[in-house]
Amino acid sequence: MIQEHILVTGGTGMTGRRVSALLADAGARVRVGSRSGEPRFDWHEPATWDAVLDGVTGVYLCYHPDLAFPGAAEAVSAFAARAAEAGVRRMALLSGRGEKGAENTEAMVREAFAGTTVLRCSVFAQDFSESFFLPPLLSGVLPLPVPDVPEPFVDLDDVARVALRALTEDGHGGVTYELTGPRSLTFTEAVAVVGGVSGRRARFAEVTPEEFVAAMVAAGAPEDLAHGLIGLLEEILDGRNVEPADGVERALGRPATPFADYARGAADAWR
Repeated sequence: MIQEHILVTGGTGMTGRRVSALLADAGARVRVGSRSGEPRFDWHEPATWDAVLDGVTGVYLCYHPDLAFPGAAEAVSAFAARAAEAGVRRMALLSGRGEKGAENTEAMVREAFAGTTVLRCSVFAQDFSESFFLPPLLSGVLPLPVPDVPEPFVDLDDVARVALRALTEDGHGGVTYELTGPRSLTFTEAVAVVGGVSGRRARFAEVTPEEFVAAMVAAGAPEDLAHGLIGLLEEILDGRNVEPADGVERALGRPATPFADYARGAADAWR
């Protein structure tokens, strides 16, 4: 059993809940950092930080909606510095692959906590089944303000397992892992895989930024988030992240999970 006490920020989100579950299964004590948690945690309220850091040995840093958004670098690096002062031994930062803003945040976090393990990801496979790709897929069209570029979608279960290693084992401090799937698929190909496992008839469509915002808002997303995602998607889906990376294999000693394997496990989301 692992004798660790780990704070998972964003612990109720897509990555955080997976990391929390793996840590708990391994025997670690888990503290979920969220605005509805106890003690309460808010990135933008430093008065909430000391209580959630009290007694923890490791921290998983997950900032919503993205490290490249305004205010992220300052908040996350200040929190990392507070964690160092509190005696935290290990830290894993969820970051963005190919994002200049995220890389700037990484540098600031490592200045505050030199042993931070950086987990760089681009587009999650689970965006198709658990996040903002799902509502439009269910309506039959996945509209994005980018061309049909190939992307090595990463399975969040792989990301969570790498985080588990980084937070409970030696040898990962200061390392940057670029986490991807084993091969790239275009969005058209990914949607076809979804259809093959679920029977869901859908297609990819390149749309204007205005059309993308309208579709996101219609699906229930805040308008400011939709506008923020445009610049982010245009940056990471311009071809810079097409080539798969070996971070999952380096960290876990096994190949990354193929998109088709993820899709078979998530098929009920699209039925």
